[in-house]
Amino acid sequence: MTEKILREMAAYFGEDVRRINHAVKVFGFAQAIGRLEGLPEDVQLALELAAILHDIGIHEAEKKHGSTAGPYQELEGPPIAETILKRCGADAALIPRVLELVGSHHSYGRIDGLDFQILVEADFIVNIFEDSMRGAPVRQIIEKYFKTETGKRLALSMYPA
Repeated sequence: MTEKILREMAAYFGEDVRRINHAVKVFGFAQAIGRLEGLPEDVQLALELAAILHDIGIHEAEKKHGSTAGPYQELEGPPIAETILKRCGADAALIPRVLELVGSHHSYGRIDGLDFQILVEADFIVNIFEDSMRGAPVRQIIEKYFKTETGKRLALSMYPA
């Protein structure tokens, strides 16, 4: 299933290689953290699909709202994600959770499960690198937003103080 969703995400983003690479990196970290944290397989799959699709609304956000801000991505992402998930034959029981994660992945106060927490951590790990962040701001992000032992270890090994 993840392979089909990856293919569809890449097709949707087309020549926007930056967005494709970002999604693949977040997927990789989310997959690893989820497995190392021992998520049940159904929760792991929902996490992986959400990681692949988490920013799928970014083009529509730019088009409709002139912004890539998180709330606009959260608004525009779920309908696109739902179309992709259904086209790829995703289990109907998984779709609501994936859409919830896509539609709230920038709303850190809404974290309601380990899958959501891991998605946030994976996205931060990638964003810190892509935004060339260093020093105190990185430490603050890790201290404030990272809760899993695996995510903390990864982030601190990649971005030492």
